[in-house]
Amino acid sequence: MHRHFRIYKPYGYLSQFITNQKTRRNKKLLGELYNFPDGTMSIGRLDEDSEGLLLLTTDGKVSAEITGSNVEKEYYVQVDGEITLEAVAKLRNGVEIGFNGKKYITKPGKADILKAPPAFPPRAKPIRDSRHGPSSWISITLTEGKFRQVKKMTAAVGFPTLRLVRVRIGKELLGNLDAGEVQEVPEFKLY
Repeated sequence: MHRHFRIYKPYGYLSQFITNQKTRRNKKLLGELYNFPDGTMSIGRLDEDSEGLLLLTTDGKVSAEITGSNVEKEYYVQVDGEITLEAVAKLRNGVEIGFNGKKYITKPGKADILKAPPAFPPRAKPIRDSRHGPSSWISITLTEGKFRQVKKMTAAVGFPTLRLVRVRIGKELLGNLDAGEVQEVPEFKLY
């Protein structure tokens, strides 16, 4: 019987359970958050300095379905500066980023300016404050997930990412989970 989990991956954790030779021993891993069963894997990744919804499963077929299909992933992104409508339009239409040493044009997606900052728990390492200039929040929804894609996209339009929180995968929502909280679910709602 396979098991499935949704978690709020906190800032500072790697999206893995064991260290490899490239990983320093002092890194925080997902296994420290909960007593997961053997064979649990993260479905996709979030960088160490990114946060939010991460799905975990013991079922490789479910993992392949979510990562290999057109399941939407939505991110709330705090960017440096007051983002412009022109920059948001570029994000929607696809921008050129570097990927594996080559130029890559991202697929069109959804992007919108958030009217108010979202109410996330404070991050373990604080974001810079208003003395360093204004920031703004946007929503970006993608069906692809290249290495550090969202951060590369916001930088490409002139608004570097300060904080990135994934809030949705398919119909699975981060909701009111607290940073580090784990919930076991019977199955994932994707469509």
